[in-house]
Parts: sequence; structure tokens; C-alpha cells
Amino acid sequence: MANIRAAITGVGAYLPEYILTNEEISTMVDTTDEWIMQRIGIKERRIMKEEGKATSDMGTAAVKNLLDKTNTSADEIDMLICATITPDMPFPATANIIADKVGIHNAWSFDLNAACSGFIFALATATQFIESGR
Repeated sequence: MANIRAAITGVGAYLPEYILTNEEISTMVDTTDEWIMQRIGIKERRIMKEEGKATSDMGTAAVKNLLDKTNTSADEIDMLICATITPDMPFPATANIIADKVGIHNAWSFDLNAACSGFIFALATATQFIESGR
């Protein structure tokens, strides 16, 4: 059997419209843009402020963007991993909610909660599933 190699063949994204800057944060707490930039290097954050919206709404928009960009049908998806530390709720998994909203019905899905390193862990986990043929 030939070795299966995982590869990133498309990237989808979604960014909320509201931008929270370091300057705005400095009006809420005792800090400055310079202090934040020296320590963590973040200039701005995108914040979902729309009433009734949650992590699954951002994930749904990103997945739909990816499917559109790669001309992929939701029926072609085998697995969906949502790396988040801010799920919609404890149960069901936000990945399950995203799959339902997108119409992904032939896949299994789960959340991976690992804060800052979540993306790397999700990427490594997906790679292992792909390369093992599972």
C-alpha cells in the first residue's frame, strides 16, 4: 500500500467585523499599545459582537468559505475538528454544530480544546488520521 501523505490543499477563513485595538484596551485597563506589543506582539483582535452569534457561526462561515474556494461538497468531508477553547456550550461539541449548519452529514466531528496550541494539535491529529488511512 502506498504511503498516504497529508497536505494542506485549501484554506478558508472568517474574520468578525469588529476590531478591538490595543488603544481601545488601554481605555479599559492600565496598559499601553507598547506594553502589549513588547510582550505578546498583538496589535488588534477580531471580536464577534453580534447578538446571538457564537464560535460555531464563525466556524460555519470559515468552512463554507473553504468548501466554496476548493469546490468541495459537504458530502465529501470525512472529519471536522474544531480547535477552540470557547465552545458554544459544553455539549454538543461545537464541531458537531458546525457540521450540522454546513450540511456535513457523512463525517464525524469533535472539538479539541488546547488554547493557544489548539491549531497545532488539531493539525497533527488530522494528519495522523489521514496518513493512517482511517
